[in-house]
Amino acid sequence: MKKKKLQLRELKGKQSSVISASEKKFKTYLPAIFSFVMLIVGIAIDYFDAFPSFQGWVRIVWYTVAYIPVGFPVIKEGWESIKNGDFFTEFFLMSIATLGAFAIGEYPEGVAVMLFYAVGELFQNAAVNRAKGNIKALLDARPDEALVYKNGDFVSVNPETVEIGEKIQVRVGEKIPLDGVLLSEKASLNTAAITGESKPYTIIQNEKVFAGSINLDGVIKVETTKEFKDSSIARILEMVQNATARKSKTELFIRKFARIYTPIVVFLAIGLTLLPYFFVDEYVFRDWLYRALIFLVISCPCALVISIPLGYFGGLGAASRNGILFKGASFLDAMTKVNTVVMDKTGTVTKGVLKIKEVVTKNNFAPALSAVEGEVEFMQYLMAMEEQSTHPIAKAILEYKAEGADFKASEVYEVAGKGLKGIVNHKEVLVGNKALMTSNNVDVPPETDVIVESIVIVAIDGKFAGYVTIADELKEDAYHTIQQIREAGIAKIIMLSGDKDSITQQVAKELNIDWAKGGLLPEDKLNEVEKLKTQPDTTVAFMGDGINDAPVLAASDVGIAMGGLGSDVAIETADVIIQTDQPSRMARGIQIGRSTRRIVWQNIGLAFGVKGIFLVLGAIGLATMWEAVFADVGVSFVAILNAIRLQKMNWK
Repeated sequence: MKKKKLQLRELKGKQSSVISASEKKFKTYLPAIFSFVMLIVGIAIDYFDAFPSFQGWVRIVWYTVAYIPVGFPVIKEGWESIKNGDFFTEFFLMSIATLGAFAIGEYPEGVAVMLFYAVGELFQNAAVNRAKGNIKALLDARPDEALVYKNGDFVSVNPETVEIGEKIQVRVGEKIPLDGVLLSEKASLNTAAITGESKPYTIIQNEKVFAGSINLDGVIKVETTKEFKDSSIARILEMVQNATARKSKTELFIRKFARIYTPIVVFLAIGLTLLPYFFVDEYVFRDWLYRALIFLVISCPCALVISIPLGYFGGLGAASRNGILFKGASFLDAMTKVNTVVMDKTGTVTKGVLKIKEVVTKNNFAPALSAVEGEVEFMQYLMAMEEQSTHPIAKAILEYKAEGADFKASEVYEVAGKGLKGIVNHKEVLVGNKALMTSNNVDVPPETDVIVESIVIVAIDGKFAGYVTIADELKEDAYHTIQQIREAGIAKIIMLSGDKDSITQQVAKELNIDWAKGGLLPEDKLNEVEKLKTQPDTTVAFMGDGINDAPVLAASDVGIAMGGLGSDVAIETADVIIQTDQPSRMARGIQIGRSTRRIVWQNIGLAFGVKGIFLVLGAIGLATMWEAVFADVGVSFVAILNAIRLQKMNWK
């Protein structure tokens, strides 16, 4: 019953929020609608001469009433800018142009110019808000409450008040409010808010869970490990909110250009009004003022100032929907110039988890058993020994699924740097490297000397019994990553790894990477990348796991961190974060960056081209105020629609 009431309350809340959003949108557009109706009615009366009394002050008042709802906010904004010392803004241009039109009796044109400008601004704001919404769509997962265990019961509190180490409860369909570890036996979580992938993840007890993940199955309990302000979702959200502050060079140039361009246009308009007096025989002030006003309307830099940032907003939003977070528009631009990709191995193209790659047993091991049964018994001896170890290789071995009776080891001790020695089923068992076998007079086949992967050799009662190879598993899209990066036109792909050089070379060969080097410390990787950067016309992107690769991420032209999920160093250091942990998303990021840049330059060319033509036409008297409206607002509309395309594109 309580659950039904809660659901009903949530439904009513959603309905009321939708209604309030609709009302807000209607109120936003109401002034423009009112002015439009007044303008159309006024033009119709003028055209059909329906009311003879619609002349003189009546006509002035009518068009003034039509002008005020859309004109007053612009004039106010222009005045505020002037008070702040910024005279030459688009608000100033539109105010002067439309008030000038009223001054010479062109009332319908004055209202129309301001109306279409206001509609253009509304359209631009809607497009920008939509782009911002797309950027935050994956990250707008800030939980509203946390159910914290206090005084024998779970109490609802603000997540920002929850301390580290407190126990919280998360019900089905709710968001996990803070980072922590799972106390329940298991949980099925949707991590789309963090990774961009809606595929459920199964988490088991004592594994990490992250704020913003949605609990899909059963009530779970979590112990918090971070305060809300330090949680993964909060930090990523803060990063995205600040992304728009990092302008691209193109945006910065256009803004600087507009500040120089606008006052020049104003003085040219003044000159266009007054200078013909000295050169034209039949000079009519009203006609030249009208031309100057047209000139001002056409020259308004709205299309440039709005559509270019909107293009970058669209690119950032498209990237976010694809699980790629750019820390600013400048990195979208930088991504388009990359021609050399350097990547780490472990955690980047591999999963960073050791797995058994191959099990090889000696032919005469357990001759009474079949090959399959022999392998199982061999692994039971090995697993019995490795249960006594905490080494990562031991963990990989213990994941082997061997059916049958479990063997138990006794008298196990570690031989430093070599392996383990103990008793299993009354037999002496050696588990380790070749040095351990040699020191115990065990003959090992020479074939083991050429194995690149990590190898664990087993001897039973002084005789070689077999070995297992352990290797880091390639990610599912590793091959696809290299192929897509090459298709994106990247000339050189390099792998730098801290793993053994032999393993690094094998992985590089398998993936068809141009050049590779292993056995590197973080400072060695940094030196290699700095060498690359000294080469002429080389722009380097480094892709790593964002933890031990932090120095290289910071030094490269574009630092790309894998797995933003819970990686503090990735969030702090990298320029780009691939949340899905899929390296192939890098190629998609390059595609999005290039598409963004192409659309931005299309808008620049469109704005300058059309405005240039109409500025000349306006100056020589061949363009009216209506053409001026098209040259300004019309170009803005087209540029905005072009920029919005980025938010609609699908990248593969």
